[in-house]
Amino acid sequence: MTDPRKPYADALRSAGLDFNRPGVVAAFDAMLDKAGVPRAAPEGLTISDAGIQLIKRFEGLELRAYPDPGTGGKPWTIGVGTTVYPSGQAVKPGDIITEAQAEEYLRHDLARFEAAVNKLTGGVATQGQFDALVSWFYNVGTDAARHSTLLRKHNEGDYDGAAKEFGRWVNAGGRKLTGLVRRRAAEAQMYRAGTP
Repeated sequence: MTDPRKPYADALRSAGLDFNRPGVVAAFDAMLDKAGVPRAAPEGLTISDAGIQLIKRFEGLELRAYPDPGTGGKPWTIGVGTTVYPSGQAVKPGDIITEAQAEEYLRHDLARFEAAVNKLTGGVATQGQFDALVSWFYNVGTDAARHSTLLRKHNEGDYDGAAKEFGRWVNAGGRKLTGLVRRRAAEAQMYRAGTP
């Protein structure tokens, strides 16, 4: 997918515009909307409201940067699980954002993970499966998910086997985290509910 707005964003970024400042992305989009520059059309499925609510329930909302619970440090996180701002800059200690920015960053992150799930599943998923996979990708990252048994089983059509694999992804920093156990159970339930 080619984003017709990327050249404008790149030019403004190279001129020093800070896309992390409050309202900058919204103002940028409004300006390009007014100028008639089309937005990139999503390819494949997009996450449903139920999938977004699942992510929000487990990520929470933090307006001050906090360390990863598994490592006690990097990656630093802010908002609803954002670790890298739309500008490409990593979240760092001391960062503070608004609720509006948190929502903006969430939407940006979701688009990235939706695209990854669509690409790596070949677009073959029901809405419930897709929502669960996006939540999981959002939490573990595309690189970890790309080579996983869970994704392989999904792509082979072994949906029961894929659903069982969620339960293996409950460790961070070498220890089992209760929050991850609960999240994986919810993702597996959403995945199964969407399985034909």
